[in-house]
Amino acid sequence: MKEVAKRRKRSFDSVYMARDIAYIVPADNFTLMKQESLFYDKITKIGQGTFGEVFKSRAKITNEVVAMKKILMENEKEGFPITALREINMLKKLRHRNVTLLVDICSSSGKQDKGRTSFYLVFTFCEHDLAGILKSQTGKKMTPVVIKTMLYHLFEGLAYIHSCKVLHRDMKTANILVSKDGVLKLADFGLARLMINTSDPDGKCYTNRVVTMWYRPPELLFGERCYSEEIDVWGAGCIMAEFWTKTPILQGTTELNQLDLIVKLCGTINAATMRRCETLPNFKNFPNLGNHPRKVLSLLSPFEDDPAAVNLIDRLLALEPLDRLTAVQALKHEYFQIAPLPQEHVGDFIRTLSGSLFEYTVNQGFNNQRPGGGGGAHRPPPGLPGHIGGGGGNHHHHHQRRPNGPPRNIPNQQVYDRIF
Repeated sequence: MKEVAKRRKRSFDSVYMARDIAYIVPADNFTLMKQESLFYDKITKIGQGTFGEVFKSRAKITNEVVAMKKILMENEKEGFPITALREINMLKKLRHRNVTLLVDICSSSGKQDKGRTSFYLVFTFCEHDLAGILKSQTGKKMTPVVIKTMLYHLFEGLAYIHSCKVLHRDMKTANILVSKDGVLKLADFGLARLMINTSDPDGKCYTNRVVTMWYRPPELLFGERCYSEEIDVWGAGCIMAEFWTKTPILQGTTELNQLDLIVKLCGTINAATMRRCETLPNFKNFPNLGNHPRKVLSLLSPFEDDPAAVNLIDRLLALEPLDRLTAVQALKHEYFQIAPLPQEHVGDFIRTLSGSLFEYTVNQGFNNQRPGGGGGAHRPPPGLPGHIGGGGGNHHHHHQRRPNGPPRNIPNQQVYDRIF
């Protein structure tokens, strides 16, 4: 009898979760509660994080290859995770060639997951993510037209979602996919939020516990909760620099260390360079960041001899959020207006790559064509703050081991922040 009661409860839980999804996603868009095992065959795991897992899979009916994102069900009693509902809600509104496409939602029977129901978001499959591609190019030089085209796609996608009043809030190379046709797409909208009027004194603010730390702008590190698309633009600037350095440029190990690296690259943070910094709640927690000149141009120029490219990065990494270019302004920057002009795609370049390149599979050693083979830790580029043995901050030592990827976001335990 107890087992029957358990099965009945799981059935009710599944119905309630399906109701949650149906409230967000109209039934004519997706076939809800489709059994994953009846319609899809998993091929291999291509991603894993705090959100759950991502699998390369094949649709049994159409034979089409898809990507299936398994939603981590931490507590079924609380219903379908609010972050997943948000992601579905965002993705059903976004239709653009530079944004990943959600095509289906399905569930597991529960037998594979210790009796618990699991849900999957099904996307069109992209063969690579940008993190995997850039790692594969270590020691190689990508052509200017390939870099410029991929960056143009990045800012096109960013400009589009911002025009739809959507903040991504987790810009990093692992969240940018590239199709076999050479089209770049923004992905992973699990932390995305609709823009709100943060200037309204009686209005709501966001949580500041977003964005993977290596791509997190200084205002969030200082505790800013009233922000907008400028936080995505900072991440885009960090990503742009990686096309030449082939590794993240600001690899902090703690929030203090992250700010230390930002200051060494972008200059002293004070009321003159970031107008509201002294009013932010955590600013007083970092009293000894020191005085440093801004060195974005001088430190990045050895990696890229195109002054227009370095100038664009410099303007994206402005300490003052309101001084950063918008994605639309970035598309109009001189860098994209001079030869070589961006192309429709980088399909020819993608066809030179061996296998599928994802950050997860490269770090696991599944793609042995990487120089050195297997995984391997990130190392900051020589000459930039934090380089091991190359003039890093006070918190870097020769014996420290670099992580294989950015540190995970630390979830905020306040219910208000978790929900909003």
